[in-house]
This record gives sequence, structure tokens and C-alpha cells, in this order.
Amino acid sequence: MKPATLAMAFLFFAAPAHAAPGMQTGKAIENGRTLFAHETFGGNGRTCDACHVNGGIGPGKTPDGKAIPSLGNAAAIFPRFSKRAGRVVTLEDQIRSCIRGGLQGNPPDGEQFVNLVSYVTSLSQGRALDMDGKPD
Repeated sequence: MKPATLAMAFLFFAAPAHAAPGMQTGKAIENGRTLFAHETFGGNGRTCDACHVNGGIGPGKTPDGKAIPSLGNAAAIFPRFSKRAGRVVTLEDQIRSCIRGGLQGNPPDGEQFVNLVSYVTSLSQGRALDMDGKPD
């Protein structure tokens, strides 16, 4: 098959860019949303939603009042270079860092972590990739 024909076949059969998640992915997203809103991860009593208000959709604030950006494009801008870490970090790295630092907790592992990452990633559904881009 010629490359152009292969490309056209891919475009024809590819899922729409804004396709709704499947049942299992949707369940992971919902479970992640619950963790985001209610889980303290054994830390200081705060949840992700304490700083990233409204489920992370809009701008938030740290406990000391410092403004933080929305998570609406978080999955679209990672991986990105972190001056604080001195290296390129992934979204997963950032989530772990936020739980350890902001919540003073222990990041979950396994299915719980996948669910949390799935939820945060879902906030960027339909956004164009812009690795190393700026947060909303």
C-alpha cells in the first residue's frame, strides 16, 4: 500500500479527536475524580481540590494565597522542563510532586495512581499537544 493511501485509510478509520472515553476509561476517570476531590493521601488533610478548585478546571490558589493555573491543559503540556527539578518531568512526575509537597502525602501506586492520572488527563481532552507549553 502506498504511504498516501495508508495515511488516508488511517484518517478515515481513526476515532474522532473528541471521542467519549470507553466504559473502563470512564470508570477510571470517575474514580480519579473522587480521589482528586476527597483523598488526602495520608498527608496534611488537604485534597487536590483544596488548591486546584472546581476539580482543577479553573485557576486555583495555594494555602498561602499564591495563584496557580488551571489543570485544563496539563496533559497537553507535559512532558516539560522543570526549573525546580532541573530536568524534564512528566505529568505523572508532577502529580507525585504535588502530592508529596502540597499535600505532604504519599502518592498512590497501581490502579489508584492510574485513576488519578486518568482524571487529570481527561481535563485536557481535545486540547492540542504543546509540550513545554504554558499552563492555562
